[in-house]
Amino acid sequence: MKQQAFEFFPFDTIKGEEIDLLIERKVPGDVDKNYVPAYWYAINLSGTNQTIGTIDLRIGTNSRTYYGGNIGYAIDTKYRGNHYAAKACHLLKQVALAHGMHEIIITCNPDNIASNKTCIRLSAELLEVVDLPIDNDMYLEGEFQKCIYKWRISS
Repeated sequence: MKQQAFEFFPFDTIKGEEIDLLIERKVPGDVDKNYVPAYWYAINLSGTNQTIGTIDLRIGTNSRTYYGGNIGYAIDTKYRGNHYAAKACHLLKQVALAHGMHEIIITCNPDNIASNKTCIRLSAELLEVVDLPIDNDMYLEGEFQKCIYKWRISS
């Protein structure tokens, strides 16, 4: 495994009004697998140890991030409906901007209504609904299409 030269910044805790992001791990890129570096966070209710979901930010752009997105999130079932995914994305903006990213790709399955609504809430632009290439990891796991959104961010 050949790692990319990359500097992680000290965004280990990002506090919000309703939720906090707490770093779980920082994953270096892998040139051989075409993986970009990533920050992985637990999403907690503010000021508590109550984890309600996860979010990760993949730094950089390539074919993997086009189909898989720069951001991935999941909110535990009992906490859905509170827009926590969108709020977590807004908290991650500062990390993306620190790495010079002003456009973020977010993808989801066409039938994932909640994730599509999150992208709309972020004012992300739907670029296309695309068939996944047959050699893509997600295709090999049984996913066949993705909605590709572009979220333009600024400070």
